[in-house]
Amino acid sequence: MNPARPHSLSGLFIILDPSVCPARPLVEVLTAAAEAGASLFQYRNKTASMKEAYVEALALRQAAAKTGALFIVNDRCDLAVAVDADGVHLGQGDLPLDLARKVMGPDKLIGISTHNSDQVREATAGKPDYLGFGPIFTPGSKQDHDPVVGIEGLRSMRSLTSLPVFAIGGIQMEQVGAVMNAGADGVAVISAILKAADIREAVRGFLSRMLTPASPAS
Repeated sequence: MNPARPHSLSGLFIILDPSVCPARPLVEVLTAAAEAGASLFQYRNKTASMKEAYVEALALRQAAAKTGALFIVNDRCDLAVAVDADGVHLGQGDLPLDLARKVMGPDKLIGISTHNSDQVREATAGKPDYLGFGPIFTPGSKQDHDPVVGIEGLRSMRSLTSLPVFAIGGIQMEQVGAVMNAGADGVAVISAILKAADIREAVRGFLSRMLTPASPAS
């Protein structure tokens, strides 16, 4: 059985995308974030060649293994298998879930990005391990994003699935409590960590707010 299974699919999910902060080595980001308590990472690089992505992903996979963190590869099942990642995260335009499961095997994690109620229902029927849902707010790392769903959009979709749900899209530290109160099991963040002046401090801030309920005013 894959060691990913005992982990709880909740909390802070950090997406490592080299285009967001090119001057910051991703291995350093992962290591610093893991030292501060983060335990779930996804590698996303939509422009690299397979060879470039393999080199980058392998280094991150090895760094994640040293810290005991889960390591997921975005979009590419072949790359996930090549670096023995803990799983793959599929977008709406990627390999269908049933085929991805054949490639990945029964014990790897598979997540799916969803953006509306119909996609949530369809994805849930396929029985992935978790869902991403959003964008909750306007993303800081993506121009061609789906329509913003807001906190109420997240709240309304929560009853449609029993799967773990990671909210994504422009989520800042001060919004974490409200997002969690709306039903998210965790938040996926990119810019808020990769562009933070102090990565360790930012990670601790996000994690602490996940444990503290937001006030009604949030």
